Amino acid sequence: MIRIVEKNINEEIKRIHKRTAYVDRKEAEVVCNILKDIREHGDVALLGYVNKFEFPAKDIKEIVVSSSELKLAYDNASEQLKSLLSVAIENIRNYHKHFLLNSWQEKVYQNSSYGMKVTPINRVGVYVPGGTAAYPTSVLMNVIPAQVAGVEEIVLLSPAGKDGKMAHSVLVAAYMLGITEVYSVGGAQAVGALAYGTKSIKQVDKIVGPGNIYVTLAKKEVFGVVGIDKMAGPSDVCIVADDSADPRFIAADMLAQAEHDTLASAILITDSMSLAKKVKEQIAVQYKELPRQDILDRSLSDNSLIMVMQGAGVEQLADIANQIASEHLEIFHRKNEDLLENIKQAGAIFVGDYSAEVLGDYMLGPNHVLPTGGTAKFSSPLSAIDFQKYSTVVRMTKDDFSQIGKDTALFADIEKLPAHAKAARIRNV
Repeated sequence: MIRIVEKNINEEIKRIHKRTAYVDRKEAEVVCNILKDIREHGDVALLGYVNKFEFPAKDIKEIVVSSSELKLAYDNASEQLKSLLSVAIENIRNYHKHFLLNSWQEKVYQNSSYGMKVTPINRVGVYVPGGTAAYPTSVLMNVIPAQVAGVEEIVLLSPAGKDGKMAHSVLVAAYMLGITEVYSVGGAQAVGALAYGTKSIKQVDKIVGPGNIYVTLAKKEVFGVVGIDKMAGPSDVCIVADDSADPRFIAADMLAQAEHDTLASAILITDSMSLAKKVKEQIAVQYKELPRQDILDRSLSDNSLIMVMQGAGVEQLADIANQIASEHLEIFHRKNEDLLENIKQAGAIFVGDYSAEVLGDYMLGPNHVLPTGGTAKFSSPLSAIDFQKYSTVVRMTKDDFSQIGKDTALFADIEKLPAHAKAARIRNV
């Protein structure tokens, strides 16, 4: 069960962060071999891995999800599922439209200009985890920002069950978003097909979406051939609270995060030993009501903590939260806004007792594809901006070039690049 600690807090944070390392993993060799096979043998290799790891298929065409299959899934879906997806789609779309970059141009010197031209990525591959579970929200969170950004081609890949069928709710979500290119294939082989292309699956420009360790390592390996969103690791939550917080809410939110998998992490930072003990008691009570106890046992004992910093002020509490740089950060404190002001490193921030983290997982609009394992120190949640790219645009007149051309040539001389210098001076002859 979860521990209460008051000492060696920095060492505990380092220990928990180590669980997300993606170097020297034993799975890496398997992943590299799969990717090499897909790159060299295309559909033949892809079909072989589908049969080996997923479901029996005699022909590569069996991984293609037809438009009629998508329509049938939608027609057979419950009204409740359609309604929930409709609300979530609207909320997510409304949120992500605020992220768009815009092209711009500005006058420089007398009659010249510079600026930026923004264009969407042309073709994106969305990976949705599956096989033994269904994650329609992963469809929404990855596809909608791409659509908002104007991506013209979106292809969705997700592993099927042993019967060769993709999760029903995933198909319904894809249909409601108008995705027509869908394949039942998962794992490193799916990433390889998207990155290198095969006869059946056209190469993409960027791959997004979470997956297991094989998917994550495959994305790492193909980065540079294609773009990727991020290295999605085990989920985590950090909660900063004082004794004004409801221990039931905190326990529930920690358990919600801890049930993801055995490497998930749930951390409470508090200045109150009384609250710490109440939260630990509530975790024990609520744990008994939950089915995924084998997972909870590991994630709570190995990767989760209640950190007590008695007498700590807002800045000290925020400093520890910033060191953790959590995927999800919740603030339940009398000085919520002061704490928020001091938070510099977190993926998604939820302020106040009723700003439950699970809202971000499903319905509210902000993305649940977030930086994990402390990577919020240098990265951000997935958004529409991740599906845009920009080019710089320069328009320089002959008269304006005169002085800056001379200065440019002098810089080239300093760097000992004579051809660069000549390219500048030849225009001033």
